[in-house]
Amino acid sequence: MSDCDVCGKSENMPYQCGHCGGTFCSEHRLPEAHDCPGLDNWNDPGGVFDSGFDDSVNTGRSTESSGLADRIGIDTGPGGAFGYFRGNMTYVFLALMAVVFVAEHVVGQLLGITNPALYSQSPLWRSIFVLSPQNPEYVWTWVTSIFAHSPAGFFHIVGNGIVIYFFGRIVEQQLGSKRFAIFFVVSGMLAGLGQIALQWLQSGGGYGVLGASGAALAILAFLTVLKPDLTVYLYFLIPVPIWAITGFYALLSIVGALSPGAAGLLAGNVAHAAHLIGLLIGLWYGNRFKGRSRVPGELQFGRGGGPGGPGGRGGGRGPF
Repeated sequence: MSDCDVCGKSENMPYQCGHCGGTFCSEHRLPEAHDCPGLDNWNDPGGVFDSGFDDSVNTGRSTESSGLADRIGIDTGPGGAFGYFRGNMTYVFLALMAVVFVAEHVVGQLLGITNPALYSQSPLWRSIFVLSPQNPEYVWTWVTSIFAHSPAGFFHIVGNGIVIYFFGRIVEQQLGSKRFAIFFVVSGMLAGLGQIALQWLQSGGGYGVLGASGAALAILAFLTVLKPDLTVYLYFLIPVPIWAITGFYALLSIVGALSPGAAGLLAGNVAHAAHLIGLLIGLWYGNRFKGRSRVPGELQFGRGGGPGGPGGRGGGRGPF
């Protein structure tokens, strides 16, 4: 038995909205009947209400009005190789992280550096991937540094990827793809800029910052505001409320940011200031958006995972 999120009616076989993830009775199952946040994207061809039809069908419009993907020959329709990315910025960002991670190694090897741990010694490599207090005018690094990660191992990129994959899809359902993309990039940039500002104030320099941790923790904090009692299975075994995880990161970030070794990526090679800024942005934006959200009490893999993908949504299930 589940209760309708609108009227509270108990249902043996409730309906779960594939766009906002809420649980509803038959009377309120349609998006317009429960004021679904996804209605904001009704007119967005790549949004949560994307029909999945092939946009390349001739409609009498000039080719100049077609999408960028169509113009460069990328098939994002159902069944296509890039179908999973259609209207799903969470997957787009994860793919960008993977592509940039490979690019870090390619550039490092082309520069003749065989040890990934030494890539950052190259000024050229740093000028492409690292947002540094010495060169904040390299505005492209405001973005590239979000998707770049420590090339010496996989823990950095995998840790951020897990948070973005499991929580990002839910937040994107609430915000819609366009607002989620802006939220992700802006929170990542502000977190990075805040980190290098602290480095400059504390030491007049510092290594710089790279990684999507600020954006990932903004996502975590945003979801915490919307559903603080949401149960997350830590290591897929230990049930922990999401507020406890966010609180732990907040405490760790505050202590780390105030420590003498916070400048640079010291104190355990962690950009604590970036983490703290990401958390604050997520909490702030979550409170602004809270009244318009409907997060389900139970979250499952493969349920309402965003539009697109060959054949539609994924079918795997399991407790979040």
